[in-house]
Amino acid sequence: MPYERLVQVGRVAYIAYGPEKGKLCCITNIIDQTRVLVDGPSSHVRRQALNIKSLHLTKYVLKLLPGARSGTVKALWDKNDVSKKWHETRWFKKLQAKHLRSKMTDFDRFKLVHAKQAYNRILAHEFNRLKKKNTTQLAAKTKKSKRRTFVAKSKRFANKFKIFAAPAAAGKKK
Repeated sequence: MPYERLVQVGRVAYIAYGPEKGKLCCITNIIDQTRVLVDGPSSHVRRQALNIKSLHLTKYVLKLLPGARSGTVKALWDKNDVSKKWHETRWFKKLQAKHLRSKMTDFDRFKLVHAKQAYNRILAHEFNRLKKKNTTQLAAKTKKSKRRTFVAKSKRFANKFKIFAAPAAAGKKK
């Protein structure tokens, strides 16, 4: 199925823009193809009609009947711990980080840059230390016990066929 998050009654949505921007709400009824009736008693969103384009659908769905009252929505919201689940998502954490970055002053940004540089310097130093340690251990493992001596090609050929081999002593005189 291409769409996993459908506009449906009970779907929890994030309000992306408008006066209620940044809050969660629950779709309680579908008015037409472009508008839905939302309610968010636990997140302080009053019951109102919103354009679907201003909503980002989440993965959470409450089992509601169309046109459910605010008390019913609040009871199900609290029963399912939607606010707690939302605060644990990566989406919420990214929004919080974006909000913190937007509130930073010039001096805060300066401190952040220098903190990142110090962190990366420590990381690079440790990486190079481990790399050097690993290469020395690898070299020690692969080190040959006896080095080969260089022998000219002509000498190797001569030794192979015993061309210049010393003649055997032809009967020693006594």
